[in-house]
Amino acid sequence: MPGRSSYNPKSSLAKWLDTRLPLPRMIHDQFIVFQTPRNLNIWYTFGGILAFSLGVQILSGIVLAMHYVASAELAFDAIERIMRDVNYGWLIRSVHATGASMFFIAVYIHMLRGLYYGSYKAPRELLWIIGVLNYLLMMTIAFLGYVLPWSQTSFWGATVIINLFGAIPFIGTHITIWLQGDFAVGDITLNRFFALHYLLPFVLVGMVGLHIWALHLVRNNNPLGIDVTSEQDTIPFHPYYTTKDTFYVLVFAIVFAYFVFFAPDFFASPNNYEPADPLKTPPNIVPEWYFLPFYAMLRAIPDKLFGVMVMVGAIVTLFFVPWLDSSAIRSNRFRPLMKRCFWAFVMACVVLGYCGAQPADATMAGVPVVWVARLATLYYFAFFWLIMPVVGLIEVPIKLPASIAQSALAGPGGTRSHLPVRDAWSAILSTASRQSSIVAKATSARKRR
Repeated sequence: MPGRSSYNPKSSLAKWLDTRLPLPRMIHDQFIVFQTPRNLNIWYTFGGILAFSLGVQILSGIVLAMHYVASAELAFDAIERIMRDVNYGWLIRSVHATGASMFFIAVYIHMLRGLYYGSYKAPRELLWIIGVLNYLLMMTIAFLGYVLPWSQTSFWGATVIINLFGAIPFIGTHITIWLQGDFAVGDITLNRFFALHYLLPFVLVGMVGLHIWALHLVRNNNPLGIDVTSEQDTIPFHPYYTTKDTFYVLVFAIVFAYFVFFAPDFFASPNNYEPADPLKTPPNIVPEWYFLPFYAMLRAIPDKLFGVMVMVGAIVTLFFVPWLDSSAIRSNRFRPLMKRCFWAFVMACVVLGYCGAQPADATMAGVPVVWVARLATLYYFAFFWLIMPVVGLIEVPIKLPASIAQSALAGPGGTRSHLPVRDAWSAILSTASRQSSIVAKATSARKRR
C-alpha cells in the first residue's frame, strides 16, 4: 500500500495478528483514514449502495437455491412452493426479484455519474474498464436468473437470446447447441444456467474487490474533475463518508422495502405467472426493463446478424470511452456544450427503453417505434464515436477553480458554503465565541454606566 501507515495496534492480540495477517491495518488505512476529496456529492454514494445490493442478492440467492429444483418439469412448481409453503419464502423471493431491478437502477446511476464527471479519464482508464466488465457480468447473471423460474417469459426469452448466437457465420449453430446443451432449450439448459447463476455472483465479488483496489490506487475523482493539490482538499473517509453513505444506503433500503412489500410485481411481467409452454408463443415477449434499450437496438435493425452486431457494439463501445473523449476537462460542469449532449444521450437511452417495451408495430407520436428506436440508436453511437471526439476539440470550457478546497469553502461572494462536518462545527464554535465576546463587552459597558 502506498504511503506510511498510521495504524498502531494496541493489544497483544492485535499486534500478533498484524504481523501475520494485517487485515485490521488494511481496513484502517483503506476505509478509515483514507483521504477522500471533500466535495463528493450524493451521486458518489451509489458505490456503497451497489455493495449493499450485491450482498442482499447473494444472501437471498443462497436461501432460494436451497429450495429450488433445476428441472424443466419442477422448476415452476418449486418457485410456487417457495412463495406459498416455505417460511417467509415470499419475502426472500420478492427481495431477490426486486433486488435485481434495484441493483440495475443503482448501477445505471453509477455509470452515468462516471460519464458526467469524467471518471473514465487518465489515470482511471483501467478503473472504468473493470467497471464495464462488472456491468457485463451483472447482465450475464441477470439473464441466467431470468430463465430459472421457467415461466413463459423465461422459456421464450432464453429461446430468443440463445438463438441470436445462431446468426454468427460458421460457428453460430455450434455455439447455440453448446449453450443449450441440446437441440432445444430444455432441462439441460436449465441445469447449466442454474449452476452458472449460482457461481458467477462470487466471481462478481472478486471483480468488485479488484474495482475497489484500482479505485484506491488512483484515488477518487470528484464533481469538479480536478486533482487533489493539498491536504486541505481532502477529509478522512471515516467518519464523514461512512456516515453519509450509511444514511443514503438506509434511504435506498426504504425505497427497496416499499417495492418488496407494496409493489413486488412492479418490475415483473404477467407472463412470469404462466408455466413455460413450448407450443404457445406469447404475443409480445420482452426482456426485463434493464435490457430493453439493447433489445430495442436489436429489433430496430432488419438484418439479424447486423442487429446482433449493433447490440454487442453498444456495450463494447463503453470500453473505448476513455480514449474517445478528446477534452482535457473531466467534469461536464465546466463543459456547457457537452453537458447538453450528455442529457440528450440520457434521453435517447430512456426512449430506447420505452421502444423496447412496445410491440413491434406500435407508434410513438404517430411515428413507428422502430424508426424512433433507429434514431435513438444512431444518437447513442454518435454520442461516443462522433460527439465525444469532436466537442472536446471545439467547445470553450468554463474556467476551473484553483482547488477543491477553494470551491468547497467559498461560495459566491466569498461566503462559506458546503462545509464538511468538522469545518461546520468550527464555524459554529467560532461564531458562538464571537457572540459571547460581544455580549460580555456589552454587559461590562452597562455595568460601568
